[in-house]
Amino acid sequence: MKSPKYKRVVLKLSGEALAGDQGFGINPAVIKSIAQQVKEVAELGVEVAVVVGGGNIWRGKVGSEMGMDRATADYMGMLATVMNSLALQDSLEQLGVQTRVQTSIEMRQVAEPYIRRRAIRHLEKKRVVIFAAGTGNPYFSTDTTAALRAAEIEADVILMAKNNVDGVYSADPKVDKNAFKYDELSYLDVIKQGLGVMDSTASSLCMDNDIPLIVFSIMEEGNIKRAVLGENIGTIVRGK
Repeated sequence: MKSPKYKRVVLKLSGEALAGDQGFGINPAVIKSIAQQVKEVAELGVEVAVVVGGGNIWRGKVGSEMGMDRATADYMGMLATVMNSLALQDSLEQLGVQTRVQTSIEMRQVAEPYIRRRAIRHLEKKRVVIFAAGTGNPYFSTDTTAALRAAEIEADVILMAKNNVDGVYSADPKVDKNAFKYDELSYLDVIKQGLGVMDSTASSLCMDNDIPLIVFSIMEEGNIKRAVLGENIGTIVRGK
């Protein structure tokens, strides 16, 4: 058995990844599969933190396009991430994986408030920590949350698991037949070319703190483990 390349990781899951093919809500089979993959990684001794999006339930951008106040729409999106986080926590604990949800907006009856030192202590005790409710501020995406939390807990890498693409492409492969997949990129390339891997705030934060990013497909069983072991899957984004 190969030893893990990374000791502490932040796994970024989009809300759409939890919906699977149904496109909305939480698909039980998909969330069980993701929980099983996280368990496999945790059993390698890797410290795993997770950031989950909320796009399968609500998107703040959609709300603002409907004429809703942007901040209100974003707060609703944060609550959607809490729902996803609790569902993932339940799936993990059914598999015997000790898990803690920490929220950026206090809701003590539901989860712990986010406290950096407590989160690190949970990770050191080999508990999976799920960061919910984004940064707690409107106008910031869960991609930025992943970058921020990775910097705060000093993670070795961000694993960005996608449900509809297996890496970073030069254009949308579903639209442009000439689109090609990158094996490796710099954050400057991502920002300059507007490749849409992460928003520019998240990309800049990762670049400034020298946090590598691996983009890969969540739909293939075992890919999270392969990424942690350092296998060549998806696209790696790093440095300047």
